[in-house]
Amino acid sequence: MATSFTKLNGFVENLANKEIDLGSGSITIALSNTAPGAEGTPPTGTAAECVLANVTQISYTNCSTRVVTVTSVTQTAGTLKAIYVDLVLTASGGTIGAFRYAYIYDDSSTGDMLIGYYDYGSSVTVQDGDTFTINFSAANGVLTIA
Repeated sequence: MATSFTKLNGFVENLANKEIDLGSGSITIALSNTAPGAEGTPPTGTAAECVLANVTQISYTNCSTRVVTVTSVTQTAGTLKAIYVDLVLTASGGTIGAFRYAYIYDDSSTGDMLIGYYDYGSSVTVQDGDTFTINFSAANGVLTIA
């Protein structure tokens, strides 16, 4: 099961510079089996390093869509909350995996800027015909910004 969402520090700068759109951007999932901060992956540091090109992705040959449906991005009393529909990944024609990390990124941003990731604690493989759900909290949102 996934731990809580971890936002990448560079995301905050990219959001402030209007390079990421949490509401109307093409929010997408990238699957990887390499830990954040490991060689070739984005650290939790600079905005320039928090791009999809720095993530070693798995093959998506047998994977259904990875595009996330945005429910809402709202602000109440100075706190913004992004709520997304749970994403169900389906393996069709073979397996999906192995992956441990599910990165969230804005596919419509220049450089496909990363927002953050979920760590599932160990590698996950989805067998042909099976599904895997990335559960975004409807109550708490994927993330809040205060």
